[in-house]
Amino acid sequence: MIPAQASRPGRDVRVVVVGAGFSGIGAAIRLRQAGFRDVVVLEKAPQLGGTWRENTYPGCACDVPSTLYSYSFAPDTAWTRVFAGQPEIHAYLRTTAERFGLGEVLRCGVRVRGARWDPAAARWRLETSDGPYSAAVLVLATGPWHVPRPLEVPGIEDFAGPVLHTARWDHGVDLTGRRVAVVGSGASAVQVVPEIASRAAEVRLFQRTAPWVLPKPDLPVPAALNWCLDRVPGARRALRAGQFGIQEGLGCAFRHPELARLVEVGARAHLRLAVRDRATRRALTPDYRLGCKRLLTSSTYYQALSRPHVHLHPTAVATVREKEVVGADGTAAEADVLVTATGFRVGELPLAESLYDADGRTLREAWAGEPQAYLGSGVSGFPNLFLLLGPNLLGGSTSAISVLEAQLTYLTAALTHLRRTGHTALDVRPAAQASYNAAVQEALASTVYNTGGCTSYYLAPSGRNTFAWPWSTGRLVRLLSRFDPGAYTWRGPGVRGPELPETAEAF
Repeated sequence: MIPAQASRPGRDVRVVVVGAGFSGIGAAIRLRQAGFRDVVVLEKAPQLGGTWRENTYPGCACDVPSTLYSYSFAPDTAWTRVFAGQPEIHAYLRTTAERFGLGEVLRCGVRVRGARWDPAAARWRLETSDGPYSAAVLVLATGPWHVPRPLEVPGIEDFAGPVLHTARWDHGVDLTGRRVAVVGSGASAVQVVPEIASRAAEVRLFQRTAPWVLPKPDLPVPAALNWCLDRVPGARRALRAGQFGIQEGLGCAFRHPELARLVEVGARAHLRLAVRDRATRRALTPDYRLGCKRLLTSSTYYQALSRPHVHLHPTAVATVREKEVVGADGTAAEADVLVTATGFRVGELPLAESLYDADGRTLREAWAGEPQAYLGSGVSGFPNLFLLLGPNLLGGSTSAISVLEAQLTYLTAALTHLRRTGHTALDVRPAAQASYNAAVQEALASTVYNTGGCTSYYLAPSGRNTFAWPWSTGRLVRLLSRFDPGAYTWRGPGVRGPELPETAEAF
């Protein structure tokens, strides 16, 4: 339990936003535009950027088109590729923060160690590396792709060469002419393997589960096209809408497993055209429905695996020795460098174990291994707390930015209601949260996320889906476009809104 502390001058603010990635930057901009000027963004790193600051491995890029993977209120007029790479996305975030004058509210190098709700003052008390802060509203913008998942196998500490996690890349390690073992076959592996293959003497890829991979139409964006998008009224909006429609089409297949089979036909054709060796092709063919795990896109991954110095080991890693990696099937590969493309602990919110309610219960204890929230944004028992990109909001095809902007609309509406009514605190009603989550889980039961026959980070150890959104993104945007006071209990003056219907049909 974090003890009560007096706030230092200048650290008693209206809103504290934790994290300065896409979510935190977007929240600060939207809150200031809505008239909330007393906002502070705390970022533990020396600079902003979130996952696009931390992931700098070779080939790192977005798998959502650049026009859609950017703020609608701050479009970039000079993307150089259809799918932007990490340096360009990071630069976009920096220039956007500068454009909207966030330098005065952004405090980098400040780590939030914990926070507790003070019911007497109706404020959050934060303990940070910069001393105590106090806030009426706490916004967690730490994102789901934040805590790297290490390779946990016997002997990993005995490996003689460099061990590089894709989210903690060491650019001082030269891979040229070296033997490299890569563990993992997810989104980062699909991007990094072709880059490693172009310079390493030998690449050994250990694949526990074969992913579904569609071709990625990543092409340079002609300057003339950017010129037209910038000057023709409505052109950029139309392009964004078209890309959104394509993403939603894929999402429809995930919600209806029979449609996913049609997309699988295209994925199988892509594999057959790229990989001629039958045994390799068999090892690269997934044994679960498309969409059960995150769908990947690449037009270079299969081609890289077909190169003579690249070898596929379709097995999990059992152990690591001083100079070799040993698979669960007994095969061993000598290596000078070990690359772990093992992803993130998606279900673990960084502050969940040090965020306390008024009774001293942590958010992790409240969730008991199954994160859930009302509209992915608020958690009952934790007043004036908002999560960005929280539980059950994303999916295999959705642009996180589309979801984020819908949540920011909801956040500003909630805070505007607080300001207008004079209330000091709002807390999600337990019945509202339970009803909403029951509807979500019922809808997820028939989706490919739950029925596709795989194990994925969408599912908690209990089997409950804590990640995916079961309906269209359009439906999510509509739900978040209106703030319903009846879903909350209130503290302070003002008239309480109508009760929220306690039925799943409400959603």
